Amino acid sequence: MTDCIFCKIARHEIPAKVVYEDDDLIAFHDIAPAAPVHLLVIPKQHIESLAGVTEEHQALLGKMLVLAPKLAAEFGAGNGFKTLFNTGKDGGQVVFHLHMHIIGGPRPWSNAQLVG
Repeated sequence: MTDCIFCKIARHEIPAKVVYEDDDLIAFHDIAPAAPVHLLVIPKQHIESLAGVTEEHQALLGKMLVLAPKLAAEFGAGNGFKTLFNTGKDGGQVVFHLHMHIIGGPRPWSNAQLVG
């Protein structure tokens, strides 16, 4: 998708505070953090949402989940964090490109408004 904001980030067409990148994934700071640590991990391949994944995406999703605790620890959420996939409009998804939130860090922080 040429107009997808996350595709543009993955192609480095718009800036982001990138914290990790390889051939398949890119991770960056959320622009509206809900907690002291709030990162997004996205595949470079455009997949609209978790509802759009198939068996061919198993390794990619596994890679995303394996990366989550590493990034959480690196950025200060080693004592606990959430992973979250908002899926579809009714699931709170705002950007229709598959993405995983890594949310954590020292409390207190609000659990409200975890959309994206």
